[in-house]
Amino acid sequence: MEELTLGIGTRLQHSQHGPGVVVGVRYATYLISFINHGIKEIDKTDPKLDEIIPENVTAELETVSDVEKSLLKILRLWADVTEVVPLGDRWKGGVMLLQPADKTQKPKEIPVDIFFHKIVMLRDRLRVLEQNINSHKILSDEDKVNLQQYITRVYGSLTTFNVLFKNKEQWFVGEKGSGD
Repeated sequence: MEELTLGIGTRLQHSQHGPGVVVGVRYATYLISFINHGIKEIDKTDPKLDEIIPENVTAELETVSDVEKSLLKILRLWADVTEVVPLGDRWKGGVMLLQPADKTQKPKEIPVDIFFHKIVMLRDRLRVLEQNINSHKILSDEDKVNLQQYITRVYGSLTTFNVLFKNKEQWFVGEKGSGD
């Protein structure tokens, strides 16, 4: 079946769950409140889904997820809210071993999750620094740009640690990757 574009409030019929109303729209699914089965998440391409009375059908529905991601990114940059940044699965429970060149000295073991937490805190503090620079009332635009370039270079230096992140969208991005 072809994917339906339904808006919140659309009444529909599902051959398995019966009559229902769309109460939420996600990128690939609808949240539908069914009279006899409660709220269910149904794929937009579900062949058992038939529209009865359309409501609020707009082209913008497909971009809701993108808008949501953009808003969350803006809120993270400008609010003092730290996001949950997951460590890559292969590093969970791992340790880093720092071995001195002098073999008479003891190596240092650091749990990867502790090290990763410090990297994430560093990134969060860089973001706050960026925010403070951009909103500074006395710095000239030229000074702001110059300081921002240094921060971008710092991000570039930290790209080595991207291997620790589970999600690519949370990676450090330096100058090369910053061109939109």
